[in-house]
Amino acid sequence: MNDRPIKHLNQIELSRRWSISPRTLERWRWLGQGPRYLKIGGRVVYRLEDIEAFEAQQARASTAEVPLLPTRKPSFGQSDRPGANMTGGA
Repeated sequence: MNDRPIKHLNQIELSRRWSISPRTLERWRWLGQGPRYLKIGGRVVYRLEDIEAFEAQQARASTAEVPLLPTRKPSFGQSDRPGANMTGGA
């Protein structure tokens, strides 16, 4: 028998914990929002410590506070760089 506490949740388990759609978690990952996650062999898991940290960041004292989802900086590819599609005209 394994007495160690569960330290990871998969997408389905986390979506149930928060009563949100698994697709919301997928979208947040695509947008670079939401809690940090691990991708191991094509499988996405969330560490419990990252989930709890994200939950703590979302705590609000009033409805006047605007929740900000943490985002990761986008990495720009060759054609995605700002100004890459601008042409110098004469």
